[in-house]
Amino acid sequence: MAAADRSEKSASRVTDGKVTYPPGVKEISDKISKEEMVRRLKMVVKTFMDMDQDSEEEKELYLNLALHLASDFFLKHPDKDVRLLVACCLADIFRIYAPEAPYTSPDKLKDIFMFITRQLKGLEDTKSAQFNRYFYLLENIAWVKSYNICFELEDSNEIFTQLYRTLFQVINNGHNQKVHMHMVDLMSSIICEGDTVSQELLDTVLVNLVPAHKNLNKQAYDLAKALLKRTAQAIEPYITNFFNQVLMLGKTSVSDLSEHVFDLILELYNIDSHLLLSVLPQLEFKLKSNDNDERLQVVKLLAKMFGAKDSELAGQNKPLWQCYLGRFNDIHVPIRLECVKFASHCLMNHPDLAKDLTEFLRVRSHDPEEAIRHDVIVSIVTAAKKDLSLVNDALLNFVKERTLDKRWRVRKEAMMGLASIYRKYSLQGEGGREASKQISWIKDKLLHIYYQNSIDDRLLVERVFAQYMVPHNLETTERMKCLYYLYATLDTNAVKALNEMWKCQNLLRHHVKDLLDLIKKPKVTPTEAHFKKLIVHILKIYPWNLPDPGKAQDFVKKLAQVLDDDERIRDQLETLVSPSCSCKQAEVCVRDITKKLGSPKQPSNPFLEMVKFLLERIAPVHIDTESISALIKQVNKSIDGTADDEEEGVPTEEAIRAGLELLKVLSFTHPVSFHSAETFESLLGCLKMDDEKVAEAALQIFKNTGSKMEESFPHIKSVLLPVLQAKAKRGPPRQAKYAIHCINAMFTNRDTHFAQIFEPLHKGLDPANLEQLITPLTTLGHLAQLAPEQFAAPLKSLVANFIVKDLLMNDRIPGKKTTKLWVPDDEVSPETLAKIQGIKLMVRWLLGVKNNQSKSGNSTLRMLTAILHSDGDLTEQGRMGKPDMSRLRLAAACALLKLAQEPCYHEIITLEQYQLCALVINDECYQVRQCFSQKLHRGLCRLRLPLEYMAVFALCAKDPVKERRAHARQCLVKNVNIRREYLKQHAAINKLFSLLPEYVVPYTIHLLAHDPDYVKVQDIEQLKDIKEALWFVLEIIMAKNENNSHAFIRKMVENIKQTKDAQAPTDPKTNEKLYTVCDVAMHIIMSKSTTYSLESPKDPVLPTCFFTKPDKNFNNTKNYLPPEMKLTFCHLSLLQPKSANVLGAVNKPLSSAGKQLQSKASRMETASNDDSSSNPASPQRSKTSSSNHSKNIPLWVMECYQNLPATIFWKRL
Repeated sequence: MAAADRSEKSASRVTDGKVTYPPGVKEISDKISKEEMVRRLKMVVKTFMDMDQDSEEEKELYLNLALHLASDFFLKHPDKDVRLLVACCLADIFRIYAPEAPYTSPDKLKDIFMFITRQLKGLEDTKSAQFNRYFYLLENIAWVKSYNICFELEDSNEIFTQLYRTLFQVINNGHNQKVHMHMVDLMSSIICEGDTVSQELLDTVLVNLVPAHKNLNKQAYDLAKALLKRTAQAIEPYITNFFNQVLMLGKTSVSDLSEHVFDLILELYNIDSHLLLSVLPQLEFKLKSNDNDERLQVVKLLAKMFGAKDSELAGQNKPLWQCYLGRFNDIHVPIRLECVKFASHCLMNHPDLAKDLTEFLRVRSHDPEEAIRHDVIVSIVTAAKKDLSLVNDALLNFVKERTLDKRWRVRKEAMMGLASIYRKYSLQGEGGREASKQISWIKDKLLHIYYQNSIDDRLLVERVFAQYMVPHNLETTERMKCLYYLYATLDTNAVKALNEMWKCQNLLRHHVKDLLDLIKKPKVTPTEAHFKKLIVHILKIYPWNLPDPGKAQDFVKKLAQVLDDDERIRDQLETLVSPSCSCKQAEVCVRDITKKLGSPKQPSNPFLEMVKFLLERIAPVHIDTESISALIKQVNKSIDGTADDEEEGVPTEEAIRAGLELLKVLSFTHPVSFHSAETFESLLGCLKMDDEKVAEAALQIFKNTGSKMEESFPHIKSVLLPVLQAKAKRGPPRQAKYAIHCINAMFTNRDTHFAQIFEPLHKGLDPANLEQLITPLTTLGHLAQLAPEQFAAPLKSLVANFIVKDLLMNDRIPGKKTTKLWVPDDEVSPETLAKIQGIKLMVRWLLGVKNNQSKSGNSTLRMLTAILHSDGDLTEQGRMGKPDMSRLRLAAACALLKLAQEPCYHEIITLEQYQLCALVINDECYQVRQCFSQKLHRGLCRLRLPLEYMAVFALCAKDPVKERRAHARQCLVKNVNIRREYLKQHAAINKLFSLLPEYVVPYTIHLLAHDPDYVKVQDIEQLKDIKEALWFVLEIIMAKNENNSHAFIRKMVENIKQTKDAQAPTDPKTNEKLYTVCDVAMHIIMSKSTTYSLESPKDPVLPTCFFTKPDKNFNNTKNYLPPEMKLTFCHLSLLQPKSANVLGAVNKPLSSAGKQLQSKASRMETASNDDSSSNPASPQRSKTSSSNHSKNIPLWVMECYQNLPATIFWKRL
């Protein structure tokens, strides 16, 4: 009854329209001033603020006031203070009268809430005097959830959208956490308690996640993020619908944010992955889109989602993860590139996914695209540098493989990546001993690259060594310790590469020094001879020492001109190449020269860059006198047992031997750096050690460095000489050898010292005491070579009477009966060792004499060939064991090779002796074949052995051991390259016959024609062996067709058939064998080459000692091959090479990682530049149409089938 009465009273109050104001507040109308209005409104605000929902009487009393305050007069009042106070009143009215507002008109409600929203803009200025009222307004409507009243309004979406926009606009970094919280409360209530979320309202929230907006207003982004987290469950269906419309149905018009859909997915995933529960499967569909750009966008998005640090997406959605991995093999290059870039983030943030990535990265490391292979390396190295445990050995091996990539950019990235990993985990010790052990192979691999032909690779290895492996900026003691243990842990090939690097740098220093000396010479007028000398030195410097040889020559010429004009630069460079230059001086000189040549006006200076390359190579940044002293101290520490050998993981004995080997190499490249009393005294101490290897190394170092010891260090000389004499007389053979060479190199009155050694040794030779013979014979042999004239008479008698008659022609001790063909060195009998030294003594004596006037050379050659004829048992009494016979055969063959390197003895070696020597490469003993081929290779590489000895490698085609055949092939390749490079650098027209690799063909043909295994001229099996042997050489010779060399070789073979065998010109069978081998060679040439029929660039000259002069009346056109052999070659010639689709990997989808079919283009990226078939049956001919097949069949092939029925002929083809 009371409620009804109140309702009636309220209605009556509204009807009468009388407004009741709080006590003390007069009427508020447009008739009062603004200031007065504000004062009265504040009192009204206070009244409403103090009221609560239970104040029923007051609610009735002020109902008309509430309606009055919602009039247009207040809602549209021009004064902001008035509007603010009115808004505060309205907010309290909604609070007081909740849940039923006093305003029933929808339009009025819309006006009121739009009015309140506009007032909320005042929150933007946190320093405003009215900010607290604005905050009160926000707090009030958020707490009461006043805007929820609008759910029933038709224009609710407009009201909510405007509210959201306003709040996102005003939020800034001046607001505290309470403001942020109330805004989230206000907006989240609308989403959570409403029936729907319109796309416009959703866009108002999501737009703040777009990167452009996010960067402009970070606080708005944080607000949107908090809102989405709060309302994740409620808003998720609307987000899903939005992405479904855009991604699946392609309705981009539904929202202005359609173009930012992938950015939004990423942001939403980072905020709360539950927001995208139904969206992620749609991405899997998009990954398989036919649109390249669309796939790329999805791949970029997923890369960020999978790679994020705390992401669990790969584990939560495995189908999507597997689908993403499939994009590593996408046809579109940018997509594969993006996948590879993602790998580094994934490896760093999710090590557990490395196993999944490994196989896909392996495939991409062989990608046809250079950029992708490059980025595979970057991804792996980036992860490895962060933490080595993030990458497995397989991933590091991919980087290792790319150091041999065809492209320089990829090789460089791989090498620099491995170098930085090595420095961090091995040199700096990060990651501990286990990490250092895991990447211990890197140092060897980096140095192995020095074997590559590219000068860029070699220069980078030198830079890596100086900056990453043994940093030149380390303090001297630390630097030498680093070098000491590095050298001790390198493998054999890496040690050889490092030694070669120092030798190349040393050679370049000498070339630059020669150039400086030539420039310094006084010249009144530049003569043509002087100019030619200058060009010669320039040509020595640029081809193998600077990058880009095409431009390097011009740069070096310019440098020569600069040195001629600028005395200061010339002086600095002289200091740099001086043997006495210290490491600190070198740094100063390099800095001054580059500063002098540099120009601020020209930041990119190619000439300066080339000069820097040159300076880097010649500057002694590692080794000087102080460094050598520190290195020897380090060796002495190991000898004394006070070094950290075990901690460094190197056994002490290995460390000592490696250290002395290192000193030995440095004594060759930096001899002057050893010139200090401290160094020489330490080496004297090494000479007195019991370890033979240590003493040997010390002797070699003395030999290389002691040229000025007599005058500079007389006290060292007086102590050293007796030691050397004792070593020469009674030391081990190798020490005796080095002792003699030390005396020869270090002392001026060597003849006196030699005589003091020679006489007692000569007189004391006793064949009965074989063990005591080895050192004297070694010493006498080297004396014979160094001073043949001084001991001419006794040496001749010694060789004839003692060596030949008493030693070689007698078998005093019966050999052990064994089936073994070889035994270790320490098991060889003293008699055999003595005989070997006797053979070496004879050869050294002849090499010292260097003439054959006494015919001693002929008799020695007969003796050596007799040893070979008798299989090593010269007396043929059967008393020698097989291992001893093998040793003597090897000694005799190597002796023949030695003599062949001296022109005066090469001339008297008969063809029979040459052929007998060549057959040693097919010896029954593996070690004999191995050692002989190494000696042969060494002599050929030094250009000391004549060219016909290269033909000996053809016989290796019959070697039963695959490794031996491979080694022989490598030797041939290297020798061919050495000769071709030599001819490029030297205009050696007069030496063409002895250097041009193509001239090995006639020697090979002649040698094979006299092969003892080639007995029956027409035997098919024997001819097949001949074919293999010829192909073994021709494959390498014909790999490049420079200057139409194929036609030149063909002409040589044709010319041979017009001659006769000089070894037996009247023997028909010998000549027939020669012509048959020629026909085999001719058929191989024609089956291999497409240009053999062109005109030969030169008329070949045949060696007259192998072939007679061509008979002009003799026209030999007969084909000597048996019919079966002809048919074999016919089949080979008809095999056509398949054309390779180079773009196959791009124009067709790549296969899956586990089953990838690599195209030829893919494989060629990692293959050698000289790619050739290993079978003569793979002709490099152009592909022809099958319909015109008969037009492309060579005439000689047609002739092979001329007697066959036509059906059989075409069937065979």
